[in-house]
Formats: sequence, structure tokens, C-alpha cells
Amino acid sequence: MNAYRDLRVALLGCGSVGAQVARLILENGDELAARIGANLVLDGIAVRSLDAERDVPLPRELFTTDAERLVQGADIVIELMGGIEPARSLILLALGGGADVVTANKALIAAHGRELSDAADQVGAQLLYEASVAAAIPILRPLRESLAGDHITRVMGIVNGSTNYILDRMDRFGESAEDAMKLASDLGFLEADPTLDVEGFDAAQKATILASIAFHTEVPESAVYREGITAVTLEQITAARHAGFVIKLLAVAERLAASDGTDGVSVRVYPALIPREHPLAAVHEGKNAVFVEAEAAGELMFYGAGAGGNETASAVLGDLVSAARRHVVGGPGIPGSTHAEFPVLPVGEVLTAYQVMLEVRDEPGVLARVAGILAAHGVSAASVEQNTSEEGRATLVIGTHTAREADLAATVDALRADDAVAEVVSVLRREGRA
Repeated sequence: MNAYRDLRVALLGCGSVGAQVARLILENGDELAARIGANLVLDGIAVRSLDAERDVPLPRELFTTDAERLVQGADIVIELMGGIEPARSLILLALGGGADVVTANKALIAAHGRELSDAADQVGAQLLYEASVAAAIPILRPLRESLAGDHITRVMGIVNGSTNYILDRMDRFGESAEDAMKLASDLGFLEADPTLDVEGFDAAQKATILASIAFHTEVPESAVYREGITAVTLEQITAARHAGFVIKLLAVAERLAASDGTDGVSVRVYPALIPREHPLAAVHEGKNAVFVEAEAAGELMFYGAGAGGNETASAVLGDLVSAARRHVVGGPGIPGSTHAEFPVLPVGEVLTAYQVMLEVRDEPGVLARVAGILAAHGVSAASVEQNTSEEGRATLVIGTHTAREADLAATVDALRADDAVAEVVSVLRREGRA
């Protein structure tokens, strides 16, 4: 018998993740109680429809459409509804009543994380959201706690499994973007609205959360520079492979100094070239991985399943156990660390390198003309590869040395404006050291 009273748990939402969370609470009750020191009682599951089909058979008497009543009687609320409203209002209601909250809602945390954290701090409650980024991979708690005494300089990761699956199919099997995307959709990797994945919105929300925790700074989603993968072609994938790179959709957050010396944070999402020797290059199919660089700890990588009902439920249950233990031990929830409030710098301040593919006139002097444009903008070429194509044109693939993004972008604009350049076929940034 446990000396502590039973803890009442309210579950909001019963989709693929919510159903697995409910199943695990019911099936593993004794084991969870032994870890916590108190029994967890699943008080109810709030759903929109009592008659909808569920992924897991669950006792019908647990279901209710009265989410507010359920929240008001709970010690711990698990929010797995998704979206902004009514999730935000219900979480604020729970926190206002002193309940701890566990959520996997990346969109909500990205948009209202500071508001919800402040509401939790005011009453000494706990807001936990490990499952909002990279599902089963423990990354937020290591950033918040294990590395709290270190100086994190950079967080870079593959945080959207759907786009990684598509790019991986293109790279390893030579599939077109259209074929790879169709297969991803057929397998259920893509969101109902695929633009959330392929245009980088999902990754941008996760980048916001990672940056806010790693750098103790509020990062609004609107400040994240974002590009998706819809412009990535099989030709680019092939050229990258030939040059020793793989293309991945990356979420990057780093500390850097702006051109005027101001210390700030850069947060961005875009498809980028990664050296094939880099650990992130070996992340295949729908897996996620986050690469962290810190002054004392050095380089760390967290790898695993970034989606899935069972996988996400694992992270939710971890937060649930943590919240429940706080009730047993006593004391207020642990607030977020003091906000450093670094400015979020525009993408033009980033130091990076480009790979630029050009279609140019195949005639003497063009290569020197292109080199002159680079030099005029303070950009130097690290590599140049030329292939003759049909109709008097040649393809140039230029790899640059590291320069400031604004200078590189101006260089590309100048190349587009030059009549020797028929087309700027593609521009990709290069990230990561081998």
C-alpha cells in the first residue's frame, strides 16, 4: 500500500498518442505506483465524440465531453488534443487550479509557452512538454537540466521525420520528390495538411522550443527563418552526393555575434548540405536526431523515433511520472531558468557557406566573370565544377567558403542579374563539420 493519496489524472484527447497513454496508465498502474509512491487514477478522458472509433479499446465509462469539469477535479492534466484552442484555455484552467500539466502540443508551446510557464510559476505548478519535440527522444530535459550548468553554443537537428523520410528516399534510392512524398503519405508519415511538414512549419515550431530552452530566451515562432523542402530536386540530391554531402531539413539554433558585435541567437529551418561523415547524415527514414554543441560537454547527439503513438506516449509518461513524484515529495514545481533575453538575429547575420548551381553561357570568360562577382561581394569559391550541357550552356556548381549570409545572398542576386548567367538553378547552405 502507498502512504500517499491517489493522484487523479485527467486526459484531454484520445487520438493515437492519447489512446496509448491511457492504455499504459491502466495496464502499468502497479509499476507506475511503485516508481511514484502513489497510485495514478485515470479520472476520465475528454473527447469531442463519445462514439468515435479508438485505436485502443478503453472502458467507455472513462469518456466525457465535459473537459472543464474533468480538469477542475484533477491533480495532473495531460493535454493531447493539439491545436491552440481549447487546449490553451483548458491548460490555463488546470494551472490556475494548481494542477500540473503534461502536454505534447508543439504548436501551443511554440506560440504560448511563456504565458503558460508564467501561469504555472505563479501557483507553483509544473508544466512539462518533453513530447512536444522529437517524441521518444529525451532532449528538452537534458537541455533544461543536465546541461543547465554548461554553455550551449549550438543545437542542430532533424526534427521532422516526414521530410527526412522523403529526402532519404531521394538520396538512397534515387526516387523523385513526387514519388517519395506519395510513399510518405501512403505510410501515414505526413500530417493531414502536408504543408506543415514539407514547408517546414512543424520543424520551425520545434526549433522555437529548442532555442528557448537552450538559450534561456523567448523565441517567437515568427522570428524563425523558414524554408521547406518543396524546391529540393533529385538533381540537387545527386549533385550533393557527388560532392560528398547529403541534404537534410535542419532546425538550427545557435549563439552568435552580429556584424555590429551584438550577442544574439539565430534560429532557422531550411534544407542544407551535411557532410556524409557527420553523424546527422546517417539518420535515415523517419528517424529524428538532435546534435548539441556545448563548451564543456562538447558534442552530443540524441537519436531515435521522432513520432508515433507509442513513442510519443513514452515521453508523455516520463513527464507524468515526474509530475506525480513532485506531488509525493512536495514543494513547488521547478520554474524555467532565468531568461537571458538575447535578441533573435535575422538570418543575414548567420555565418554559413553556399553551394550554388548555375546555368551559364558556354563561352570563354564566363568563369572569370562569375569569379569577379563573388570577389566583389567578399565571397571566395572553395570549389568549382563545370559540366557542358546542350544548347551552348554549361552547368557550374560552386562551393563557397564561409561568409555572412547577407553577403552570400547579395552574391546570388548579382549572379541572377548578370546576362552571362542563364539561371540560378539552386542555392543550398552547408551546415555541420565532418
